Amino acid sequence: MSPLSIAKSRNPKSATPKKRSVKSSATARRKVTSAATTAKTPLKADEPKVERVTKQEHVLTLLSQPNGASIEELMQATDWQQHSVRGFLAGTVKKKLGFSLTSVKPNDGVRHYRIETRRVR
Repeated sequence: MSPLSIAKSRNPKSATPKKRSVKSSATARRKVTSAATTAKTPLKADEPKVERVTKQEHVLTLLSQPNGASIEELMQATDWQQHSVRGFLAGTVKKKLGFSLTSVKPNDGVRHYRIETRRVR
């Protein structure tokens, strides 16, 4: 080591970090919000509340049809990829919701999935 670096390391002022002035964290992080951002838009009484149809409900509706639905039909209805549809059928429909899922592959070669009974909530 050079004599200069030894002298610097022994200097008590340079060895200790500089102390900062203490400020309140509330004042340092205060966000300025306008009245327009905090105001909530009221719901209009004229507009009826629309029920949201989820992709899960849409898939269950397709599966509860008498002929059921193919993977391709489910892919088009949900904009999911093939592995996501199969994972949804195995994980959500069979395991979480407890439906009995049956599949039939007629002579045309396209497999159709169907749930036996639709649960009523």
